Amino acid sequence: MPETWGIVLSKTLTDPVWFFVTDWFAIFLLSKGYSPKDSLLAFWIPFLAADIGNFAGGGISSYLIKRGWRVGNARKIVCVAGALGMAMLMLPAFVNGFGWLVGSFAIATLSYAAFSTIILTLPADLYPAGSVATVSGLSGTGAGIGTIAATFLIGIISDRYSFRPILVVASIVPVIAAGLILLLAGKNAGPQKT
Repeated sequence: MPETWGIVLSKTLTDPVWFFVTDWFAIFLLSKGYSPKDSLLAFWIPFLAADIGNFAGGGISSYLIKRGWRVGNARKIVCVAGALGMAMLMLPAFVNGFGWLVGSFAIATLSYAAFSTIILTLPADLYPAGSVATVSGLSGTGAGIGTIAATFLIGIISDRYSFRPILVVASIVPVIAAGLILLLAGKNAGPQKT
């Protein structure tokens, strides 16, 4: 089903962005000349933002549904907003300043968490109960494969070039993932449970 591909591919593309932040943020800060001691206070901000994003994604879509939006449309608007927010990762590639760097990572992680919350919810919205775990498992497998490949590539690219191309790609990929959700989830804007 196209909905399955939309969910699996979007999770495959966006989870590596999260793991880039969790696994490489400290190294990225060092590459920009910030010592771990000086950046320790700001290091936790993107992770706190992600915690807020987990609640925001579900809360915003629930709010929209209560206001009369169809379930699928409410979920999709959060995906699109989350993808656009993740594009903020590109900012430190072109703008200097510790505040800009930390702020852009915070917006990106908040947005990732909101996006991810919705992607994790979509199988329950779109499929009968007996299929939800299968679709969720496939998306988790895709996320694992994508993250392994991305981690390998990030190491190579950051060693040979810099983090700039990684930040640019990590900003574009979520927009592609949101496009896949919009395209492949199609007109099935509401639950497909039977």
